[in-house]
Amino acid sequence: MADSTAPAAAPATPAYRGVVLAMLLLVYTFNFVDRQILSILAPGIMAELQLSKSQMGLLGGIAFASVYSTLAIPLSMLADRTSRTWVITGSLAVWSGFTALCGMANSFTQLFLYRLGVGVGEAGGVAPSYAVIADYFPAGSRARALAIYSLGIPIGSAAGVMLGGHIAKSIDWRTAFIVVGVLGVAIAPLFRLIVREAPRDRNAVKATPFGDVFSILAKKKSFWLLAFGASASSMLGYGLAFWLPTLMKESFGLDPAQTGNFYGAILLLGGIAGVLAGGFIGDRLGVRDRAAYAKLPAIAFVLAVPLFAGGILSSTVTAAFLFFVVPQALAYIWLGPVISAVQHLVPAHMRATASASFLLINNLIGLGVGIFVLGGLADMLEPSFGTESLRYAMLLSLVCYLVAALLMWLAAKPLREEWVD
Repeated sequence: MADSTAPAAAPATPAYRGVVLAMLLLVYTFNFVDRQILSILAPGIMAELQLSKSQMGLLGGIAFASVYSTLAIPLSMLADRTSRTWVITGSLAVWSGFTALCGMANSFTQLFLYRLGVGVGEAGGVAPSYAVIADYFPAGSRARALAIYSLGIPIGSAAGVMLGGHIAKSIDWRTAFIVVGVLGVAIAPLFRLIVREAPRDRNAVKATPFGDVFSILAKKKSFWLLAFGASASSMLGYGLAFWLPTLMKESFGLDPAQTGNFYGAILLLGGIAGVLAGGFIGDRLGVRDRAAYAKLPAIAFVLAVPLFAGGILSSTVTAAFLFFVVPQALAYIWLGPVISAVQHLVPAHMRATASASFLLINNLIGLGVGIFVLGGLADMLEPSFGTESLRYAMLLSLVCYLVAALLMWLAAKPLREEWVD
């Protein structure tokens, strides 16, 4: 049933749409600050709590992704039926609170449980935000709006590694968790005061069972190809994002602050350029042919592989930086086009649930498996390659982008046929 006590619909003026998008971007930035900060703090955590790379892979992957992916379904259904803004607000408060608790962990088990809590909170943030954007922005500009929202990924990731690195160097890794967690909790009420429910047809906001939504998606070939293509890319994307700071320490001897500056700059320069390019180019090409929303990411993934290989094999920090910036942009191009395409595979009132279904597959495989597998592969290669084992594990993992490119390309034709305006 619709929530009759939901806030009054906001006027969908261009100015207010901009305010809504800015607030959603702010929340998404905190989402990735809290998610990515673990990577820059990993060396200090492993040293103090005596953890292996495989255990850190579990903390960065399964501990978060298992609940983040699965709980996204019921929370997104709740958002579709009631108030999307309330679900986002509560989620921000919960995941930020658990991030602060991570700074108090004294064992692997405690940290694992707190990371579970972060995943529980973040489960209700992204899919409802996609739906709010789809409600406020017309189809012709939706990929661009989603691309701007997706800037939270590189901005939040960069802020997480830079802020976390400097706090960890100046004080310790525990303080870094506490500071970013408290900041997120403080933002939650501000978001709720500013962002009101988008205008929706309340007669359409009904209790649509998840099975009904998923049955629509399951019949669409493009959904599966896009979801598994995104998952393959995310296995490598999340793996590189989590382990690159450790690589910079082990292979180049950088301290947390230096690593934060190095990787943060790559994320800001490459990430922002890639996300925006994907959204704007996707909308421009997609007007003429919906298949472009899948073909554009496919081409980007293929181009990224040799450049990432160059960065991974670089012998100097300068060379690594120059090699990593461009493929980092290419790796983010898929976000706006693919997320927009998923929004158009179901009727409007099912969008949050459809997005959660996509995120379930993408994050459970990409986030849940990618970080752990890359860390485990590095442990396996360590007897042969020593401190360089992580470098060669990353190199082998580049095959994931080639798989992603193939699946995205195959999704182009059915996407054109299965698109719902």
